[in-house]
Amino acid sequence: MHGTAAQRLSRRWAAFRDGLTEYYAGPYRQTLARERRDEDDLFTLVVLGEALGVPDPAAYYSAELMPMLTEDFHAWHRRMGMPRSPLDQVSCC
Repeated sequence: MHGTAAQRLSRRWAAFRDGLTEYYAGPYRQTLARERRDEDDLFTLVVLGEALGVPDPAAYYSAELMPMLTEDFHAWHRRMGMPRSPLDQVSCC
């Protein structure tokens, strides 16, 4: 069979919710992605600020986030206009 009435209703509600999300967010997907990338770049700059020579009072707390940024580090420094890695201990190019 097709499941209980509650399961059918749940599937229909999920499809309706997905349709509304696409209707409202679809036209702005590119703008939202650009803003997300800008926020991620700022976050990367804050976390790597101490390594770049910018004094950071929260460096102790942000040091544990540095391993999470290593995957995207190359793309970040290229977007920021740095042809090579600005950090001596991180060589990605």
